[in-house]
Amino acid sequence: MSKEIASLAKALSDENRVLILELLIKGETCGCTLIDKLPISQPTMSYHLRLLTDSGLITSLKEGVWKKHHVNMDKIDELIEYLTQLKKVTTVCRND
Repeated sequence: MSKEIASLAKALSDENRVLILELLIKGETCGCTLIDKLPISQPTMSYHLRLLTDSGLITSLKEGVWKKHHVNMDKIDELIEYLTQLKKVTTVCRND
């Protein structure tokens, strides 16, 4: 589980990837639509989309010549659940 959470954290560690996720949460779209909304090049967009896909935060479906991306809400739920559980952890520091 910790490796999976680390992958999600890495995917969210870049401002552009967070912006891509915020755009995709509004609805499925292709990279060409996303690139018009961000000040990054096409190769950089591809890199960010691949990293988000590898982490599981987004999935892609090929429709003809277009590749549509959308947010994997199950991964968002997993991250929320992990953070909720982490918040509940209590530890007592002991000075033995």
